[in-house]
Amino acid sequence: MIRKATLLAVLSAALLVPSTVAAAPGAAAASAAARQGIDLTLTSVTPDYATERATEIKITGTVRNSGSVATPGLRVRVRYSSQRFADRAAMAAYADDTTTATQPPNVSTQSSMVISELAASASQDFELTMTPAQFGLTSFGAYPLAVEVVQWDAVQLASQRTFLTYAPATGQQQPVRNRLALVLPVIDQPRRSDDGTFVDDELGAELTGKGRLADLARIAEISPSSVTWVVDPALFDDVQAMTKPFRVKTGDGKPEERPADAAASQWLVGMRAALADNPVIATPYADPDVTALAHRGLDRQPGRALELAAKKAALIKSDVSTSTYWPVGGMLDADALDLLAVGAPGATRVGKVLLDPASLPTQQAASAATVLPAVTPDAATTLDTVMGPVTALVADAELSHVLEPTPGTRGSILLSRQRFIAETAMISVEPGQTRARSLVMAPSRRWNPSPTLVSTLLKTAGKLPWLSLTPLDSIKVPRDRVPRAGLTYSDRDRKQELSGKYLEPVREVAAQAQLAAEVTGQQQSSFDAAVLRLASSAWRGDTKAGRAVTEQVSEAVKDRIGKVSITGAGPDQPRTLAGSDGEVPISVKNELSTPVSLYVDVKSDDPGLLETHLPQLEPLQIDGEQSGTVQIPMTVTSSGGGDASVTVQLRTADGRAYGEPVKLIVRTTGYTGIALVIVGGALTVMLAAVVTRILRRRSQRRVARAARTRESEAI
Repeated sequence: MIRKATLLAVLSAALLVPSTVAAAPGAAAASAAARQGIDLTLTSVTPDYATERATEIKITGTVRNSGSVATPGLRVRVRYSSQRFADRAAMAAYADDTTTATQPPNVSTQSSMVISELAASASQDFELTMTPAQFGLTSFGAYPLAVEVVQWDAVQLASQRTFLTYAPATGQQQPVRNRLALVLPVIDQPRRSDDGTFVDDELGAELTGKGRLADLARIAEISPSSVTWVVDPALFDDVQAMTKPFRVKTGDGKPEERPADAAASQWLVGMRAALADNPVIATPYADPDVTALAHRGLDRQPGRALELAAKKAALIKSDVSTSTYWPVGGMLDADALDLLAVGAPGATRVGKVLLDPASLPTQQAASAATVLPAVTPDAATTLDTVMGPVTALVADAELSHVLEPTPGTRGSILLSRQRFIAETAMISVEPGQTRARSLVMAPSRRWNPSPTLVSTLLKTAGKLPWLSLTPLDSIKVPRDRVPRAGLTYSDRDRKQELSGKYLEPVREVAAQAQLAAEVTGQQQSSFDAAVLRLASSAWRGDTKAGRAVTEQVSEAVKDRIGKVSITGAGPDQPRTLAGSDGEVPISVKNELSTPVSLYVDVKSDDPGLLETHLPQLEPLQIDGEQSGTVQIPMTVTSSGGGDASVTVQLRTADGRAYGEPVKLIVRTTGYTGIALVIVGGALTVMLAAVVTRILRRRSQRRVARAARTRESEAI
């Protein structure tokens, strides 16, 4: 009843208003209920742009009544302006504003269609035609255009804004053919903890059906060779691991064995074939958050990521470049840029960076605090680093947004195409342009692509006379480039980085993994790839998941370190030291398949009872799956004897602790002092016995001699 009463009030007011007058401001509230029930969708605008004043422009679409009651007295009509946009900032303001106050002021009396009544849940297709002459268009440029649905020619129930491009073949200002580099990313979040275990089974779903990575493969198949692709080698590394039997960590934390995934093999084969003729740029391995690493002192990881990227890029094709870096969000500061410019010993250093315009604004835009300058600058410029100048390529924000229309927008593919045509046309006739400029168009790195939209834009770009698609690496720095304000990196950008709290455990895992490598004589850790996956920019919005993966990698590193250990430790396995000094053997077991080299550091926890001395000048060398023993000199410092505790710590050549320290019990007997007393007493007794025997024998001899003497005298 309330809805009907509202509708009657609106109709009564409408009858008192002339048909050519737009809805009065007071009618907005009264028509709210009716407006919610009408949906307007544009399905086509042909041709892409008009070249003659008599060119017939056709617009088709659908009006749908999503309400529960029939709506009478509808008209679909066109609103327009004969004044072209002054600049791209005006275009952006028009597209973003949906109020009736900023809609095109003129209503076409020729381009309209009446719908006497639209039943509930019913739809009605429409077709409107017009010409530039009817709209009074006279010069090359982009013009505002809108299609609206009104009731009784008074109340606007729905409206859709778009752009109309007029490009006459002759005129005072002819467009310049600018170069456009389209950059499309194939970047995902890391899917493995260590090299052998996947953290979930979501990657398989992304590779098939309507999965995001499956869509990217479809786009790659249709893209011309001029399109540049930016790929993360870690993604291809993950997919490659799925082409063989692999493990997935399940909900209960136990890894589950999975057979080789046929879809992974198919995706890899398809992407390799599709990208064979296209320029391909590799991100550093696992797309690490380089700015966060630079600010938190993890300076080694960016260079290592470049090394691994160059190595793993062979999974894609042989000629993948690693010399161009695209930071997350397009934002970069001088510290991170210097790290990338230095690179790693023997690895290709970064010589180009792809940035967002907010990271490197023009001087005019920086002073005016706006993103869109009055004139679109060339994409290429230079930046200074500790290694000399590098090339900076700045993506165009408005063009890039065209690739990612607002989700759920009806007719978004058509609207994106019309915006793309208008934007590029507007750039080509900006004041002061005398030569072609370079433009870069790139969506966000983990975008959710629409193959239909990308295909449409590629086809459209190939037909526009003011545009030429070109590879990213063909863009050169012009001599007359627009001055830029230098790298801009705000506090807000810093807050979006991976935090120090998140990266501290990553730093510890990296340090322990490096120790595990060094004791085997290797400079690079087998966990480097896993550590870089922990530092991926993908965890910026999901640090909880990143911490869970960090814990898994930490456990794997601890398990690796634990394979070289002190044996025979524990209170029930005491070592015995008999005497005041001696040597106690300490054994080290190597369960790894490779030899290890390390030092054994022993300290007495009870120096009042026991002291240790270990002048170990050479490391202990232990072959794979073998044990080694070190004899530790020890001295008893108390005559009472007893159990003493010593701490044994394995160390690297530079003195860093390897693994956890181990407590050993050494039992000192105190036998030495007692033994001296016993031996001394025994010697005394023995000497006394010997003397007694000698004296007895002498006495016996004297008695015998005396007897013989008496016998001789008696005779």
